[in-house]
Formats: sequence, C-alpha cells, structure tokens
Amino acid sequence: MKTKESFFTSEEEASIINAIHEAEQMTSGEVKVHVEENCFIDLLDRSAEVFAQLKMHETDLRNGVLIYIAFEDHLFTIIGDKGINAVVGENYWEDVKEIMGTHFSSDELVEGLKAGVLKVGEKLREFFPYEEGDVNELPDDLSYG
Repeated sequence: MKTKESFFTSEEEASIINAIHEAEQMTSGEVKVHVEENCFIDLLDRSAEVFAQLKMHETDLRNGVLIYIAFEDHLFTIIGDKGINAVVGENYWEDVKEIMGTHFSSDELVEGLKAGVLKVGEKLREFFPYEEGDVNELPDDLSYG
C-alpha cells in the first residue's frame, strides 16, 4: 500500500486542501477527497464505504460530497449525501467528472482535483449557499486508503 507521500508532495496536498477551503467558502456543503491505490470492489460500493467511514453522512444538512480516486486503476467518482441527492438530478456531477477527466488524461492529477473540487463548490452553492456563521463540520484534509 502506498503512503500519502507516494501520491502527492506536501505542496501538492496543500494546494488541494486550499481548493477545498475555497470551495467550502461558496457553500455550506462539505467536500472531501479520498485517494487510494486500487479499488478491489465496485467503484460506487467502495466510494459509499469510504463515505461512511469518513462519517460524511453526519453533517446537519446531509450535504457532504466525496471525490473518490483509485489512482492505479485510473478510476474516480463523485458521490453526494441524501440532502444533495434529494434536490439534484441523477447526472448532476457529470460536468465535474468531465473537467477532472480531461486533466487526468493529461496526467494532471493535482490540477484535475483542484478544478473538480472548485466546481463542486460552485455547484453546491446553488442549493446550499454559504451562510454567515457556517460551521466546518468535517476536516478539510485529504484521506488515504
């Protein structure tokens, strides 16, 4: 299993975390990025497991979003919690996936993640705008598996 240092330099990780901070200034939603080497089960099943492990379902408005990446398998997905899914369509994240995929196909993982995170913040703002006094309910760090 790779260590987190195998995926990103400390500067790259910091730049992704900065994108998470910036995205969360647009919305009351919570954004997490999880990176692991391989996905050994169905992609959506694994991302749902990680979502639960990170306790993303415990936000007040159920408006957490997970960007899950299986680095070596070249797989990624974006999933939102019940509060988001109740107000958006089935293909809501497709434009975010397209932006990220374009970067990833050019071996720009960090830029793709940052662009994706910021686009998630923009999209969440429509239904879950940032409000004065909003509490950051989940840590803005990256998680690794």
